[in-house]
Amino acid sequence: MALRVALVTACAFAAFATTLAKDAAAAPGVRFGIQDDAWLEFGPGTLSQRVAELDRIGLEVVRVTLHWYRIERSPGRYDWRRSDRLLRALDARGLDPVVTLWGTPEWANDGAPNVPPRVGADFSSFARAAAARYPFVRHWTMWNEPNKAIWLKPVSARVYVSKILNPGHAGIKAANPRARVAGGVTAPRGGKGGIAPVDFIRGMDRAGARLDAYAHHPYPDYPGDTPFEGGCGHCKTISMSTLERLLREVDKAFPRASIWLTEYGYQSSPDPFGVSPETQAQFVSEAARRVFAAPRVEMLIHYLYRDEPDLERWQSGLETVDGEAKLALQATMIPFTQVTRAGTRPTVWGQVRPGTGGQSYVIQRRAGGSWVAVGGMRATSSRGYFGRTVSAAKGTQLRIWYPARRLASATLVVR
Repeated sequence: MALRVALVTACAFAAFATTLAKDAAAAPGVRFGIQDDAWLEFGPGTLSQRVAELDRIGLEVVRVTLHWYRIERSPGRYDWRRSDRLLRALDARGLDPVVTLWGTPEWANDGAPNVPPRVGADFSSFARAAAARYPFVRHWTMWNEPNKAIWLKPVSARVYVSKILNPGHAGIKAANPRARVAGGVTAPRGGKGGIAPVDFIRGMDRAGARLDAYAHHPYPDYPGDTPFEGGCGHCKTISMSTLERLLREVDKAFPRASIWLTEYGYQSSPDPFGVSPETQAQFVSEAARRVFAAPRVEMLIHYLYRDEPDLERWQSGLETVDGEAKLALQATMIPFTQVTRAGTRPTVWGQVRPGTGGQSYVIQRRAGGSWVAVGGMRATSSRGYFGRTVSAAKGTQLRIWYPARRLASATLVVR
């Protein structure tokens, strides 16, 4: 185990150094975003204020679900009022919508929304109409977690490809050839009545799936899993800690496809299985570094801006249900994490997301009741990234100070 950890650390550092050097010349493709449809539509303040908040904290993409069964209640008759408000507000602020199409109307399947349409052409027509109405939307995902019975019944990669993905892909491309369409959108586990994502990817390949990107939701297998360690090494599940499994499977099935991670997060207390707010913030930062160094990953979308009030649901937000900022909000604005350490010389990584272009920042260490600079003011890359080796013993508390906005990262304790 010690040898494995050492090798993983060495490989991670090498990838980190290579990718950071690459960023100095050209920004890597990964962008960070959020999905919280309820908060976006009904949260406190006005829609423009909520969208401005997402821009303020440095996010670039926002995932929004369009419910086919609500928009096209009868064939060819569309109600775009909700999606007009949300998508045009995001576009006006310069935020990039990632639009998910889901939910079959009863007229198209004589069943519930998770039952596929009888005829794929019906979904293709809806996808084409949506893409025609929103030509500024460049990223589309077909369905949500079709490897789980709650979202697609029956669960079948062949049915998903023939009735949803390929018809949807054709419809989007007919209206906007430059748009990009993601398939899969798989959950990390199949669950009861479902299919593990590894098997679903292989089934999609056999069924002749057409896609520009493969989307996946790499939630942890267990609450204590970190973005780098944990998960099930011999299973066909795919979490953030087993991200290499996704990279391998997609590379074999769809070698030209990009990877979009369109839902991810860690639940924190008061969820009975949640981690502490400090650990949630740490994992948010580590996940950012994880995907920064991962080939072909173009986006990572955090699930929920605000916790849901029902403890049976999700407490993965950046705010509590009462609107109090969690440490994860700081970690979202300024992710900051340790890569490795040699004696009293830890190497750290981070990103300053608010603002555009390179930003000035200071690494600070805790000294008594104050924070003091370590190494003076430095500049990030054009995308806000930085990597440094500093002098700090194990147990030292470090943070990033961003003077332009008077913002601090969550505290990092050197391991």
